[in-house]
Amino acid sequence: MRVVFCFVFFLIGVQLNAQKYDFLQPIEIDIVEVPEPTKVDSIHIEQKDIKGEYWISTVYNPYKYAEDLKFPLQLTFEDSTYASPIGIKKVITSRYGRRRGRAHKGIDIDLITGDSIYSMFDGVVRMARYTRGHGRTVVVRHYNGLETVYAHLSKYGVKENDTVAKGAYLGKGGISGNARGSHLHLVVNYKGVSINPEYIFKFDENNAIRAKEIWLTKKWTQPLAHSSKRQSKIKPLLSEEDAIASLKKLRSIYIVKPGDTLSRISKRNDVTITSLCKVNTIKRNSVLRIGQQLVIEKYP
Repeated sequence: MRVVFCFVFFLIGVQLNAQKYDFLQPIEIDIVEVPEPTKVDSIHIEQKDIKGEYWISTVYNPYKYAEDLKFPLQLTFEDSTYASPIGIKKVITSRYGRRRGRAHKGIDIDLITGDSIYSMFDGVVRMARYTRGHGRTVVVRHYNGLETVYAHLSKYGVKENDTVAKGAYLGKGGISGNARGSHLHLVVNYKGVSINPEYIFKFDENNAIRAKEIWLTKKWTQPLAHSSKRQSKIKPLLSEEDAIASLKKLRSIYIVKPGDTLSRISKRNDVTITSLCKVNTIKRNSVLRIGQQLVIEKYP
């Protein structure tokens, strides 16, 4: 009897298990082949090596024996503004041009001894040492080829080969070297050639660069063709075509008036005495006659 009951329970269990597994439906699984990850090469961003050529820390102008620049040439900037080299209002006391018969190759900005001096752009300090005339001087080379020079300092804030950011502290202004009163003598050079800073930059409260792409002619690298007492008429050249067209000299006639001298005529017409003498085949000590016609030849 016990055997019969056990057999019955066994059959009931088998049936229940069969019913249980009838509810389980088969599931289809799609097998997706996953490709192997693609190997990505590391990206190398090449930085311009501004120390690659003519990098000499002991010489103010390392380009002295380099090939002459060919004009017109283009200067480019990433920003539309520069960092002011001083922390106060910029007052220009002497401009790029002829001064006391000599070439003044930068601009003088008024300051008080001890005022902080700042780098106008990112760059690397090429020189930070005392030079004759300029006194304590810092020269920063920038990534577009320009070099800015900060002279007559009273204290250095950087050393040679330091990398500096736009607006970085460079030192303190002063009166070192051949300076008449405390001021910053600011020079802008391109491969050893000085450029009239006001042709490129507006020295107002906006710290504006006149153009991100500006063309440079030889006119703006000749201080003797400008006056240190007044700003030259500036019309930035924004294309190569404009630059080439500007190389054509314009001629006009000037009638000598009572009291005129070559010096007065040259200043009035924004030309050099040398140019006046050459164009009119006269000498510096030539006597001018009232009513005499002089040819004025200059770039537009």
